[in-house]
Amino acid sequence: MDTIQILGYIGALIVGLVLGLIGGGGSILTVPLLVYLLGYNPVIATAYSLFVVGTSSMVGTYQKYKKGLVDFKTGLAFSFPSFIAVYLSRRYLVPGIPDTIISFGNYQLTKEMGIMIFFAIIMLIASFSMIKKNKNEDAIEKSQPYYKTFIQGLAIGTITGIIGAGGGFLYVPALVIWANIPMKKAVGTSLVIVTINSLIGFIGDVQTLYIEWVFLLVFTLISIIGIILGVFLSKFVSGDKLKKSFGVFILLMAIYIIYKELK
Repeated sequence: MDTIQILGYIGALIVGLVLGLIGGGGSILTVPLLVYLLGYNPVIATAYSLFVVGTSSMVGTYQKYKKGLVDFKTGLAFSFPSFIAVYLSRRYLVPGIPDTIISFGNYQLTKEMGIMIFFAIIMLIASFSMIKKNKNEDAIEKSQPYYKTFIQGLAIGTITGIIGAGGGFLYVPALVIWANIPMKKAVGTSLVIVTINSLIGFIGDVQTLYIEWVFLLVFTLISIIGIILGVFLSKFVSGDKLKKSFGVFILLMAIYIIYKELK
């Protein structure tokens, strides 16, 4: 095992720690880690990210469920349109993106560059969501018409399918703002959606990509260990301050990715 691979596994532990501490953000770290440190193609990296985050979120869902912080009815309502969009995105949309998206003279925007830039833009949105103070902490739960939930699920599912993210950083604000679920329960409920969407999206990748199962399973196992450790440490760390600090880190990383891909 070489030094780069060891660093990759340390990164896997950090991914799990972040998921355990703040309930999201795992994919935001996983994709750049796989692309820039371990040298994977962005398409492969986003596929692996779906499996890692989906499996890890399953563990997180169980832990949140024990605390009564999961609304399965709302979670499944969002999951249905979302997993359809994620699966179709991974099975047909991503493979269908041309190798060269746009050409400007001697400059070419490739498929790999396009995915990473789009990923960085979503990271920027996520960073602002983490940095700003949530005003709906104590929202009153009330239902919205299901057609709105269906459309919202399709939109977020398509985005997360393209970038290989679980989408927790998108689903949490969506559940708070659109479904009027209190923040703490929204975090737990988002893990249900992330688990279903990510693993079904990954099924679309299995049909089109070669998967290094030994590496992926070891990486995922280390991430799960990180989640368990992160949930334990969350009792002693201010989640709000940690989330804002992580938001700043994600903001800087997004700027770095855009710079690296466009230079």
